[in-house]
Amino acid sequence: RSSPAAPAAPPLPPPEIVVTASKQGTPLHLYPGSVRVVDLEPDWLSRNAAEGTGAVAKLTPALTATNLGPGRDKLFVRGIADSSFNGPTQATVGQYLGDVRLNYNAPDPDLNLYDMKRVEVLPGPQGTLYGASSLGGIIRLVPNEPDGDDTYATIADGLGITWHGGISRDLAAMINLPVSGNQLAVRAVVYGTRKAGYIDDLSRGADDINSTHSDGLRMTWRLSDLFGWTVDVGGVFQNITNDDGQYVLRGDPQLTRSNSISQPFHNNYRLVFLNARKEIGGSELVLTTSFVRHELLSVFDATGHDGSALTARFEERNDITLISHETRISGGHQSSPWVAGIAAIYNLNRITRSLGPPGGLAPIANVGNFQPELSIFGQTSRVIGESLVATAGGRLTFAGSAGKLLDESSASPVAVFRNKVRFSPTAALHWHPAPALSGFLHFQQGYRTGGLAVSASAPEAESQRFNPDNLTQIELGVRLGHERDRLSIRAALFLADWNQIQADLINDAGLPYTTNIGKGRIYGLDGEIRWRLSQDVTVTAAAFLNESDLQTEPPTAGMNDDTLPNIARDGVRVGFEARTEIDPGIILTGDASVRYVGKSQLGAGPLLGVWQGDYLVADVGGRLSFGNFGLSLDITNLGNAHANTFAYGNPFGLHRRDQITPLRPRTIRLGIDARF
Repeated sequence: RSSPAAPAAPPLPPPEIVVTASKQGTPLHLYPGSVRVVDLEPDWLSRNAAEGTGAVAKLTPALTATNLGPGRDKLFVRGIADSSFNGPTQATVGQYLGDVRLNYNAPDPDLNLYDMKRVEVLPGPQGTLYGASSLGGIIRLVPNEPDGDDTYATIADGLGITWHGGISRDLAAMINLPVSGNQLAVRAVVYGTRKAGYIDDLSRGADDINSTHSDGLRMTWRLSDLFGWTVDVGGVFQNITNDDGQYVLRGDPQLTRSNSISQPFHNNYRLVFLNARKEIGGSELVLTTSFVRHELLSVFDATGHDGSALTARFEERNDITLISHETRISGGHQSSPWVAGIAAIYNLNRITRSLGPPGGLAPIANVGNFQPELSIFGQTSRVIGESLVATAGGRLTFAGSAGKLLDESSASPVAVFRNKVRFSPTAALHWHPAPALSGFLHFQQGYRTGGLAVSASAPEAESQRFNPDNLTQIELGVRLGHERDRLSIRAALFLADWNQIQADLINDAGLPYTTNIGKGRIYGLDGEIRWRLSQDVTVTAAAFLNESDLQTEPPTAGMNDDTLPNIARDGVRVGFEARTEIDPGIILTGDASVRYVGKSQLGAGPLLGVWQGDYLVADVGGRLSFGNFGLSLDITNLGNAHANTFAYGNPFGLHRRDQITPLRPRTIRLGIDARF
């Protein structure tokens, strides 16, 4: 007789979700505030990584972006939106690659997501842990780490067809290679993408003018044991080129417009970094230093800006140098963690502008801004009784700013210096009466430093300062269940007060300037329900409701009762995910979603009071895997919806109030991926 079969081993519990953006390794269910952790599965990445940050925004209604094009968009979280335009103001959302700061006062670098592990979105302000450029929150990309135990590689290739457009192509590959046993390893990702255009220029007889090309390399070397230290040294190199703007004009034939010249955009991003960490007793010491060079070039058709019919070209170059360093130490128990550290930032940017006939551009007002910061920060949590944890912390920042006109003929060539000392506190109560139920009350503050910008009235000769702004927010939230439970719910009510709001704007002539526009109040609801119908089928529903009130001050006075720009009053996403094993080793996964983006305005006042949004879009896709190989098919904008996602493309035509940025038409992508 054969012996009875041994009982099957029970399935291992899913790994605990840790919010690494808290800088204390806090488990998600113990984090005293709102957070969205998006695990990026390899099969999802093989299909969506080339979309960059836009792919994450599709999953999270509270994360929104402008739609100028890849590499030139501004990101907003939970309604903290200053303006639609890019300029010298600091970003409202801080972006990080692991512990490495990616941005300070630049648009979204829009890194390719291939071989990323997860994304963490922390609504802001996050002034205590992250300092400036975190009013709206933090987006933290967590890459997969070099693995010293094995050699392997992955590759993903895709071909797409866009209705009324051309053919797209994306290709990405990763290799992980141990170099010296398990002590030294390197992990590298290389990628290239061509997103087909779908807008035609009738006057120039050009089709699909708004194609986008990108290529990049991300590499990390890891030394696993250097006298007890784990050291990562790496870099990111990425180039993005938009051949032309992706806007059309109301009243023209669908997906067409006419311009005298093309309007390209270039985003060249370079980052090198060093990260070192060491266990000291029960604590962890982390040192991170990074250097960024970011070069942006925008071109616009300025024909007619002077009242004539002569062809004119406007160019803006934004050259950014960012050096940042942080040393921190963290420790404590999961329910009572602590962190303390020091941070320093050096940011220098030069904005140079020129205007005139294409062959004879003349410089107009050019400005440079220099912003150094030195901060000391700390945060700690303590258990009170059996089910309550109190958290308190603060950040003391010594921030300086200096700005000057770069035109030697200007009336004010001398740099203007300003120094500020700021304290950004945080406090929270986290209540967990049961393992699957918790609630929190969270208070936070944040700020942005000021600077020098071109004057709205006389950009050829004058400059003006814009002052620091600050934001205070309080939120009340609840979590029921964990994200990997059968049913989980999270929701938060929030109220934010924003004073001396900095904004990059456009004057009546179409030229950019920066000023403080007034104060605003934002309140709303952010929530998500995740229901696992079975082990292989999950349904999610997420919603974001927002109301804002903007009270403007000179020089933009008279625009009271406006809402903050680019933030819809509501947004909803319903998603469906499924997985089934057809035969041993053959697995089919699929997902579908429907998103509604509510109505919003381009900006405040008559010139920018243009409505956008109010559309519904559906996506569907799936992947069939055969062991280490996979085939995928995805359809975005399934219904080929036509909608105005963003009412801006060229500042010199804003006065006509007829610009529309349409949704990308229906696109079908066929992909193949493999692991070796």
